[in-house]
Amino acid sequence: MNQPADELARRIVEQLDAGVDQMDPATRERLVIARERALGRYRERPAPVLGMAWAGNAIARVSAHRFYSARNLIAVTALVLGLAGLAIWNSFGPSNELADIDAGLLTDELPINAYLDKGFDSWLKRAPR
Repeated sequence: MNQPADELARRIVEQLDAGVDQMDPATRERLVIARERALGRYRERPAPVLGMAWAGNAIARVSAHRFYSARNLIAVTALVLGLAGLAIWNSFGPSNELADIDAGLLTDELPINAYLDKGFDSWLKRAPR
């Protein structure tokens, strides 16, 4: 602190000390009890840390081989099987006919006559897939 701030702090402390000396003992005792009660309830909160605080814990888990417990292996197996089942179900599911037509139009796989023909809808229904 700079000099004026130090002087101000010293004068404040002197005034507070003088005020405590003028206080009656019962009030002083109640203030001491209230201070002790407040300090008893006070809990320090951890300061927030920026960065990857979880990385050290993750490395400790893998190195301690607790990661390979039965519960974790069952969970990972269920996840992998669920994702594989979802991929298989989507590959064999019903195809969207409109999506196939749109894809054909966008990729220019349809002949130009299909665009000019008045029976375009009938041509689409007859076209081999």
